[in-house]
Amino acid sequence: MSLLLTSYPRQPDRHDELLTETGEPRQHWQALLEMLAMEAPAEMRERAESVRRQVRENGVTYNVYADTKGLQRPWDLDVLPFILPHEEWAGIESAIIQRAQLLNSILLDVYGEQQLLQQEQLPPSLIHGHAGFLRPCHGIRHPDDIALHFYAVDLARSPDGSWWVVADRTQAPSGAGYALENRTVIASVFPDLFRDLNIQRLSGFFNSLRDSLNHWGRECAQRQSALDARIAPLSVGEQPLTVLLTPGPYNETYHEQSYLAGYLGFPLVQGNDLTVRNGVVWLKTLSGLKPVHAILRRLDDDFCDPLELNADSVLGVAGLTDAARRGNVLIANSLGSNLLQSGALLGFLPGLCERLLGQPLQMPSVATWWCGEPLALQSVIANLDTLVIKPAFPQIQERPIFGADLDAEARAALIEKLRQAPQNYIAQEMVNISQAPVWDGHGQQVSARAVGLRVYACATPQGYVVMPGGLTRVATGLDNRVITMQRGGTSKDTWVTAPHSMAYRSLIRHTTSSRDLVRSDAFLSSRMVENLFWFGRYAVRNHHIARLLRTAIHYLLEFSPEHRAVEWPTVQQLCVWYGLMPPDEEDDLGHAIPTTLSDEDIEALLVAAVYDSGANTLASNVQHFFHLAFKLRERLSDDNWRMINQMSQRFGQGHAEPTLSDALEQLDETTLGLVTLAGFTLDGMTRDHGWRFLSIGRRIERLQFLCILLLRALAMPVQANLDWLLELTDSIVTYRARYSAQPEWLPVLDLLLMDENNPNAMVFQLKGLAKYLGQIGATYSSGGEAERISELLTQLRGFDPDATLCQGNIQLINWLNATYQASLQVSNQLNLRFFSYSGR
Repeated sequence: MSLLLTSYPRQPDRHDELLTETGEPRQHWQALLEMLAMEAPAEMRERAESVRRQVRENGVTYNVYADTKGLQRPWDLDVLPFILPHEEWAGIESAIIQRAQLLNSILLDVYGEQQLLQQEQLPPSLIHGHAGFLRPCHGIRHPDDIALHFYAVDLARSPDGSWWVVADRTQAPSGAGYALENRTVIASVFPDLFRDLNIQRLSGFFNSLRDSLNHWGRECAQRQSALDARIAPLSVGEQPLTVLLTPGPYNETYHEQSYLAGYLGFPLVQGNDLTVRNGVVWLKTLSGLKPVHAILRRLDDDFCDPLELNADSVLGVAGLTDAARRGNVLIANSLGSNLLQSGALLGFLPGLCERLLGQPLQMPSVATWWCGEPLALQSVIANLDTLVIKPAFPQIQERPIFGADLDAEARAALIEKLRQAPQNYIAQEMVNISQAPVWDGHGQQVSARAVGLRVYACATPQGYVVMPGGLTRVATGLDNRVITMQRGGTSKDTWVTAPHSMAYRSLIRHTTSSRDLVRSDAFLSSRMVENLFWFGRYAVRNHHIARLLRTAIHYLLEFSPEHRAVEWPTVQQLCVWYGLMPPDEEDDLGHAIPTTLSDEDIEALLVAAVYDSGANTLASNVQHFFHLAFKLRERLSDDNWRMINQMSQRFGQGHAEPTLSDALEQLDETTLGLVTLAGFTLDGMTRDHGWRFLSIGRRIERLQFLCILLLRALAMPVQANLDWLLELTDSIVTYRARYSAQPEWLPVLDLLLMDENNPNAMVFQLKGLAKYLGQIGATYSSGGEAERISELLTQLRGFDPDATLCQGNIQLINWLNATYQASLQVSNQLNLRFFSYSGR
């Protein structure tokens, strides 16, 4: 064990989570250290690599705005968990419950009777000078007097071992989904230790959150049905509609939001998915408007409503504040809760706790002074070297200033600024927070970093419950004074031991009857369906592009220019149609001037068509596909998402100067991944309308490709080889098994056009389109799309193969052109009817 701790630093001015003052491991860390000491170094390396691989393959991301990796920056997770004994956790849990009750009471009073202001328990300037105090929200009533439904608090341990509150997160707390994902990963790399230490599970907390929001959402549903006769009351077992409101995919924690929405079973919605009519919030779905009963929001207060809160917001829902005032929707947390995140409140909490709860505050906040009080300002100036100066209000966007870092000139400037506007600043004691063990992957030893713990609580009808664990955040680099994920911090899974096995029991019981059974997704938003449609199209489009590029590269490698002259122009035309190669230039009269390219030129173009990030390349199309999947994360299985994420990452790990051989390997891997995804789509997705729109997108994309492919191929010389055509359409195996002969036009066209058993045939696409469009039309009224496709299908089936399936047949060429135009029209009509929501 001593070898593991060779490079472990001891700092006398910090509490050490791992070691006692005498240098002995603390009891609750003993089992982990003993296990590591008995293992070969290679085993721990494998564990650390497993963590990195799972994070990478699962696509767990956190968007640091200044990071060039953007939406694909991997979440940083240390392999070693942060362990807390159940005896210590009991005290933390009790303090967090008390604090949540206290903050909820303050929120109710400030937006209600305001007795705390009248009795001078809180300075009015502290509340009314805060941009987070939303006057339109004054007077809003809350079911069971709960305004703070989901609460997070940042804790740190001082040098004497005491826990302190550093900050309260009351607006739209983030990180709970990351804590859940951390647990999934770390528990899988230490399964025996996780079981032997009897670590408390997290699932019960999330079940309590979901059940409680549904409970209060049911009350809102009753008010809605009383208000609007069009809204039917919920039956006994019918669940209210609770949604998770997100700022969108460019938010730094969007991955976590989508993961959490999928775990809780809540539709993930953006502001434009919702509308307010007659004081009721509605979700825009394929079936029309559906009343929303509860909203778990991850959108900041002032962005939630452009009508009353922030006219510049394009993320919120106009009229949301009015709906909340009327009590027609539960918003968690209540609008205006950002007020409680001000550090200026921390110094007033001990007195408020005695006043409101009749109890002393169990866990103190880090010592904080609001400079708006004259005596506090004098004390802050006198002790500036030991303090951190921070903005008191969110509208003052300044970074913390450490007094110890200032020279004489900067110190004088800061003091002048404090005197000019003292109410805008707070000062906090600078505390050396505790350090915990982290795994040093380079030295294969245990090192140490400063840590902070974010703990979560949710309200239930029976009181607040606390997540048994939380999100441990780790400082990185030399500056251990600031822990923030936006500056590249690391995270840990937080383990809380239990004295015995603990099973989750729901705090809210409900009964589902047979009439409440659900066999379709009634809450498919228009945006979700549009994303599913294009997800299907890009899946097939990427498959076609990959196969086409592979065909082109094989021609380049296997045939000299004179031997590929017959078929190559058609392959090149298809590449031009997809934008993979430049078109021929034109003269002044618009006539094409054939471009003569050397093999080196063609090779460079094909490699660029695979790897370049410009428009229309395979790499860019795969990224479009990834971004669609990112927006659909809560609808995709873990296996499905993992495959897409891996495919996207492969294009980010290409060679500096890729060759044709590298390109072929990339194309093979991409094709394999897309075929696997097609299997997931066929076998793993429920056949609801969302799946039908995805399948319609796939069929339209394949239909258009077949039309263009056959129109180009039919123009080839008579002596052209047709093997490439069958390879490109993935039909070569079937043809050879049936004919055992060189491909000829009649059987090839029969296979690609009229064979109803061939999933790559035209008739197969038309049948599927007619079926799915008909099913959607039966639910939402027909727009004529299914009838047009059925007409084309009838025409195809009526062709005389001997007379029609041959080169130069004008009837076949006209039919292919008509089918291509019909596919464009169907796509446009679907967009107008379902994706461009106008108020059904």
